[in-house]
Amino acid sequence: MIGLIGRKIGMSQVFDEKGSVIPVSVIEAGPCPVVQVRTEETDGYNSVQIAFKEVGQSRSNLPQMGHFRKAGLPPYRHVQEFRVDDPSAFEPGQLIDVSIFKDAETIDVTGKSKGKGFQGVVKRYGFGGGKASHGVNKVHRGGGSIGMAAWPSRVHKGTKMPGRMGNARHHVKNLKVVEVDTENNLLLVKGAVPGSRNTILRLTTTFAKQG
Repeated sequence: MIGLIGRKIGMSQVFDEKGSVIPVSVIEAGPCPVVQVRTEETDGYNSVQIAFKEVGQSRSNLPQMGHFRKAGLPPYRHVQEFRVDDPSAFEPGQLIDVSIFKDAETIDVTGKSKGKGFQGVVKRYGFGGGKASHGVNKVHRGGGSIGMAAWPSRVHKGTKMPGRMGNARHHVKNLKVVEVDTENNLLLVKGAVPGSRNTILRLTTTFAKQG
């Protein structure tokens, strides 16, 4: 099944039949028009290209406007491809909305996490840090030794050290679908999804092919 492009609105909570609180992420999912259909005969693989969030012509360049014009569509901000088994079921201009997840129990969500800038090893990797007393001075949140002098006489690749944290693509699997609101194009899933508010997300049913 094809997926959707969505936007993270934020987090909230709902109650189940037993009165238990369920934390949910609220996602604006689609609607997404089909921009292009790629087939194995012409492109070497089967996929469907969809778009999200219409923009004005001043926010798009001539090649982009020409690409959307072929499908009879105005310019859109975000475009992604989704692999499909049968591309003949889709055509340019066709609208795909959140109702495709109505029968799905779980979905996979891909997005970019929050950027946290340059961080030390305590925050970045959860290091315990040094002792608060007994001779420890000014290295309470330090990473400790990063290698021996005699051997290996260098720092091994992959050693956990301070650096930039976040702002990376993350793929969260098996998020339970709590509610599908087709009237408002909203999707409620249990738990958190990557990124802050307005982060663009890639939504697919669990075990679906990734483009």
